[in-house]
Amino acid sequence: MNSINNIVCEPFGVCDGKEIFNFRLTNVHGNYVELLNYGAIVKSIVVPDKNGIKENVVLGFPTLEGYLKDKSYIGATVGRFANRINNAEFSIENKTYYLDKNDGKNNNHSGSAGFNNKVFDFAIKDDAIVFILESNSGEGGFPGNLKSKVMYNWTDKNELKIKYLALADEPTPLNFTNHSYFNLSACKEKIQHHFLKIEADKIVESTADYIPTGKILPAENYAFQNYKLGDVMKNCGLNTYYIFNDNKIRPDFSCELFEEKSGRKLLVKTTYPGVQLYTGDYLNSAVLGEHGKFYEPFDGLCLECQYYPDSPNHTHFPNTIFEAGQVYNETIIYAFDVVIPKYATD
Repeated sequence: MNSINNIVCEPFGVCDGKEIFNFRLTNVHGNYVELLNYGAIVKSIVVPDKNGIKENVVLGFPTLEGYLKDKSYIGATVGRFANRINNAEFSIENKTYYLDKNDGKNNNHSGSAGFNNKVFDFAIKDDAIVFILESNSGEGGFPGNLKSKVMYNWTDKNELKIKYLALADEPTPLNFTNHSYFNLSACKEKIQHHFLKIEADKIVESTADYIPTGKILPAENYAFQNYKLGDVMKNCGLNTYYIFNDNKIRPDFSCELFEEKSGRKLLVKTTYPGVQLYTGDYLNSAVLGEHGKFYEPFDGLCLECQYYPDSPNHTHFPNTIFEAGQVYNETIIYAFDVVIPKYATD
C-alpha cells in the first residue's frame, strides 16, 4: 500500500501483463472515491445519507474479474467517441472511415478502440489522479494518433471533478464521457423512485436502435422537472440525449438527482452541451457487484454528459471533428449533498 497526501494506491490485479491499481481518494470528511487505471474507471463513490451512514452510490465490482467480464461500461471512461455512430462510418474531407460494428450495424462507444478496456498510465499530482493513454492512428478505424488525459479530483465539498484533455495529429472525431451508474439508495431500491431534473427543453430524436434522425424535438413527455423517474419511464427504459438550455436561463447545474429515503442529492455540472440519460435497461452482470448482488435492469442510471451522438454524420449538429493540434478540453462535476425536504416521508 502506497499513500500520497489523501490518495492510497493498492494492487487490484493484472490485465494483459499490466498491473491494475485501485486508487482511493479521501477527503477531510472521510468520504471517498475509488478509481482504477483500467478503463479510468470510477469504482466507488462513498458518501453519507441523511443519517450519516456512508454508502457507495455507484455500481461497481469488488474484483477486476467483474470489469473484465462487464458488457455495460460500468464506471468507465468512454472514448474516443462516446455513443453511436450510424452504420459505423463517417467521412472527413471526402475520405470515409470504417469502424467496428459492435452494436448491430452501428458503432457504440468506439468498439475495440474504446477507452473502457484500456490500461492507462497514471500520475499523482497533488490531490488528483491523472490517467494517461496514447492511441494509435487506425485503432478501431479512427484516424490520428491521440494523446488523452483524464484527471480526477475529489474535493472536501464531496465533488468529483473530471477533466478531459486530448490532442491528435490528424482531424478526428472526439467525444469523451463517464459511464457511472448512479443509485443514491446504494442499491436498496431500483432507480424508479429517484427524482430527476434535467435543465433541457429539447431532445435529439432517435430511431429504435438509438441513432439520431437529425431532428431536434421538444422534450415534452420526456422532460424531467423534478419528476419521479418511474412516472416518466412508465415501465419502459430511456436512452435519450437531452440538449441543455442556454446558460443564461439555466442554473449552474445541468442535472439534479434526488433519492428521498436516503436524502442524498447529486448535482451534475458540465461544459458539455447535453447529456445522454440511460436508465440501465440492459444491465445484466455476470459477476457479483459491490452491493452484494448481480446487477439487473434499472439498478442504476447514467447521466453521460457529452457531445451530440453521431455528430460526425450530421453537419447541423455542433462539430466534433477536432483538427490536428486542436486541444480537447471538457469537464464534468458530480457534486453530492444531503437534503431533508419538507415532503420527506421519514
